[in-house]
Amino acid sequence: MNSKLSSDLRAYIEEEILPRYNAFDKAHRQDHARTVIDQSLLLAEKLDVDLNMVYAIAAYHDTGLCEGREHHHEVSARIIVNDKNLRKWFTEEQIAVMADAAEDHRASADHEPRTIYGRIVAEADRNIEPVTIIRRTVQYGLEHEKAPSYAVGAEEVKAFHYRRMLQHLQEKYGRQGYLKLWFDDSENARQLEKLRNIMDDETLLRKLFDECYAK
Repeated sequence: MNSKLSSDLRAYIEEEILPRYNAFDKAHRQDHARTVIDQSLLLAEKLDVDLNMVYAIAAYHDTGLCEGREHHHEVSARIIVNDKNLRKWFTEEQIAVMADAAEDHRASADHEPRTIYGRIVAEADRNIEPVTIIRRTVQYGLEHEKAPSYAVGAEEVKAFHYRRMLQHLQEKYGRQGYLKLWFDDSENARQLEKLRNIMDDETLLRKLFDECYAK
């Protein structure tokens, strides 16, 4: 962890914020939050930004999942604004920027992040690692998507989840997908191309799906 971060802020987030992720789905547990924190700080090293703000935004970015997925980005922003403890480290103006960044991080947002802080957490949240994305997509489908009634056998249920995975990958990560990256020279950009190549290789994609589904 970066030595420039406030030790008191780090202690508060470690004790009070990150444990909230334990209640979320497998794709959004503490390991996800910590990865977004690490990636955000890595991006921030090259930019003229407040590292404590970057750290806090990343830590809070998915806390709104406590009220469901659909509006979690808006709820995360509200949690930041309503957390009076953050006033120990940040001004009201900084907190407003942090809330905007959390609200803007969602990949399917209909507008670009309003600030550099929003772009940082949005990029870090992508965390594009092909096998991890495929695994998380399968995990989410198994936890949240019930196979239709016509899928009566194990193979039909599996086929449903494969089709659902394909649809999600194309809609989000495909060359015409809604995912946007904000740093052209980032590792994410390179990894996204690798993921698209896997998506083009049906045999490899099916193999990876089968491995994730079996687990």
